[in-house]
Amino acid sequence: MPAQLIDGVQLSQQLRAEIAARAATLSAAGQQPGLAVILVGEDPASQVYVRNKVKACGDVGFHSVLEKYEADLTEAALLARIDALNNDPAIHGILVQMPLPRHINPSKVIEAIATSKDVDGYSVLSAGELVANLPGFRPCTPYGCMKLIESTGVDLRGKHAVVIGRSNTVGKPMALLLLQANATVTICHSATPDLGLYTRQADVVVAAVGRRNTLTADMVKPGAIVIDVGMNRDDAGKLCGDVDFAAVRELASHITPVPGGVGPMTITMLLMNTVESAERVLGASQERT
Repeated sequence: MPAQLIDGVQLSQQLRAEIAARAATLSAAGQQPGLAVILVGEDPASQVYVRNKVKACGDVGFHSVLEKYEADLTEAALLARIDALNNDPAIHGILVQMPLPRHINPSKVIEAIATSKDVDGYSVLSAGELVANLPGFRPCTPYGCMKLIESTGVDLRGKHAVVIGRSNTVGKPMALLLLQANATVTICHSATPDLGLYTRQADVVVAAVGRRNTLTADMVKPGAIVIDVGMNRDDAGKLCGDVDFAAVRELASHITPVPGGVGPMTITMLLMNTVESAERVLGASQERT
């Protein structure tokens, strides 16, 4: 029997309705969630991403600020703008769209964002909060993947999860979030000699390497949950993931499609982190009064 599709579009819409309700409650208390998005340069893909993020803010009742700068903006000027936003009480989340022009150090920019407003969850301090299981912001894509897995109703306690990929933005935080959910976690990567040896044991597989057909049907245990983070193009130019979808679908219990699986969740979890940031600020102000 073919796997049940995990519909990222539908789940995203459900979560955005919840976020909008929480934003309305915050706004009524004088704490409308605010997200600042900074774009440096003219990268066409970045312009689309930024436009989608700003629109998403409006859809759920957030205040949003979009700052666009020419590609010759100095690093010092960008850091000064981040500092100003760090100190702006109307802003609860700050996002600097990557990639940045070559003369600007992305690590320095990410670390300049206050941890309390790092809604992308990319800073070293945010990563440390995740490792230490402290309250903080989770990187949006793995956070979205966890919501997709939760939507299946399967309890991860004691399950074997394999993450294919070890990036700082997806692979590593994904493994930590699965660990927090009491899964037994294996991380595989480009130097893993026999990938199938591990994936065939897995109750959950998260593929996040950016290479077509990384996970094929002979590598999947019947009944596994398969989450496909990859975004590639097939020979016909159509979007596809890291998983051989048609074949793996016949074995898995649940699987995310590409497009329509993980993708819609990423901006949604950015909104979730921003509303959580605003709720923390409101909670702290109420404790002081």
